Amino acid sequence: MKKLIAGLILGVTCVFAWAYDATQVPDIKQTKAGLYLDAKEAYALKQKLADKAYFVDVRTRGEITYVGMPTIVDASIPYVEHPDDAPWDDKNGRFKLDVNSDFGPELARRMTAAGLGKNDTVILICRSGDRSSRAANLLTDLGYTKVYSVVDGFEGDLAKSGPQAGQRAVNGWKNAGLPWSYKLDKSKLYFPKY
Repeated sequence: MKKLIAGLILGVTCVFAWAYDATQVPDIKQTKAGLYLDAKEAYALKQKLADKAYFVDVRTRGEITYVGMPTIVDASIPYVEHPDDAPWDDKNGRFKLDVNSDFGPELARRMTAAGLGKNDTVILICRSGDRSSRAANLLTDLGYTKVYSVVDGFEGDLAKSGPQAGQRAVNGWKNAGLPWSYKLDKSKLYFPKY
């Protein structure tokens, strides 16, 4: 009985060792599942689970083209994209983004090809953690049970003060010195079906 209890405690401890403190997650980055990782935890979890976890960069194709992407992602599937005739979005100060209606189906196709399903671990990363949280919510609604959002994203949060104020220099994949590249692997990229 003592071994069983010890095993359960160890198992619970291991589960929470990969969980970013949900109480520290800003509202805009919160998800229905409440599963969060910071960039370093995402890297460690993917290293540990290897092909038993599916790691997806959900940024736009333009972002990964010009900013680079983590080398260990399994796929780049944009959660949102700029339509061809994207109008200007005054509220957000950028060209309009539309949700990619193929996001869920494309992820399902790729995970099936990798021998994975809705009960396997999915790790999502975007620029700073808000789009990955929205993508995580969509996947939760589609029945995925272990979807983690990387709360500090690829570029990190904006510095509020100091010489780098206004720059994404606080945290995130790049700022943590984790492996990334400007060189993209075509087999990991998303090509829309027009």
